[in-house]
Amino acid sequence: MSAVLQPGQVPGTGPTTEAPTAGVTGTRLAVRRFARNRLAVAGLAVVVLFLLFCFVGPHLYVTDQTHTELSRVNLPPSAAHLLGTDAVGHDELGRLMYGGQVSLLVGLAAGVLATVIGTLWGSVAGYAGGWIDAAMMRVVDAGIAIPALFVLLVISAITTPGVPGLVLILGLVSWLVPSRLIRAETLTLKNRDYVLTLRAIGGTHTRAITRHVLPNSVSTIVVAATFQVADAILLVAYVSYLGLGVQPPATDWGGMLSAGLTAAYSGRWWLILPPGLAVILVVCAFNAIGDGLRDAFDVRGRG
Repeated sequence: MSAVLQPGQVPGTGPTTEAPTAGVTGTRLAVRRFARNRLAVAGLAVVVLFLLFCFVGPHLYVTDQTHTELSRVNLPPSAAHLLGTDAVGHDELGRLMYGGQVSLLVGLAAGVLATVIGTLWGSVAGYAGGWIDAAMMRVVDAGIAIPALFVLLVISAITTPGVPGLVLILGLVSWLVPSRLIRAETLTLKNRDYVLTLRAIGGTHTRAITRHVLPNSVSTIVVAATFQVADAILLVAYVSYLGLGVQPPATDWGGMLSAGLTAAYSGRWWLILPPGLAVILVVCAFNAIGDGLRDAFDVRGRG
């Protein structure tokens, strides 16, 4: 009796095995490459911990950051005040949380705003080319020649910005570097076959940019955004350290550093060390994340 052939079986052979599964997608591969970068993973963990510390911590560790309490001025760390108190009696640990909210919110929002503006400017300049590209990039070159900190000091001397004002100002002075990165990426992408084909069949320039150039620049945009957030947090610390940031009773980590600088010479280390470490850790964490994302999206290193 002849054996019954299974579906897909060739006579004289054994049953066919199942086809091998398809390879992992580019996104999964990028995630795996990012996960193998221990420094980047550590940076992501630090950012998540600080977000929880600043936005969830005040609900668990309730303090009064509005009213002064002169009876507990400049107290050292103790069980009642884990990081001591400042010159007006505010609990330093609670102030570190509230100051972190301003620093992180302004840094994240300004970094995203700068990346959006730089992406749009750079993609249009790179895709248009010719005299339009030359004129738009001369604007970028002129802006880069002026130090951002100098612009911030001039603006802060004219007006006292709040949190929305800081976000807008930082975003408007920080978009220059991302625009150059996106322009370089666009110059490469606009000559790809799928973009040329779209133009040949009558597709508009806007469609070419929004449907092909920008989606294929996502890796560059994401990496640029992480570095812009780190730079924005540093800029906030700079202007606040010079007394030109958000006004009391609100504060941020730079303002805490400025308020605690003179007290540090009196041995009150708890007024300057915690906010200084917070700025260093968060900025280094975002830089590590940016490095990890750059390696994860780097197609030359993929196996």
